[in-house]
Amino acid sequence: MTTTRTVACPTCGARVPWTPESKFRPFCSERCKTIDLGAWANERYRIPAVEREDEDPLPPPAEK
Repeated sequence: MTTTRTVACPTCGARVPWTPESKFRPFCSERCKTIDLGAWANERYRIPAVEREDEDPLPPPAEK
């Protein structure tokens, strides 16, 4: 007997079956998928950058 794996929708938490028929997976709907895309576009999700001390923050300007 095979059980279908389910995952939580990242936007609303609804359970989504992980099957080819779930065309918006891991999201439960196109609406939740669009909300998540909008959050990325508005920079609500960020990946922090860590500058190393031995790196210059900006390269020197190019000579003309």
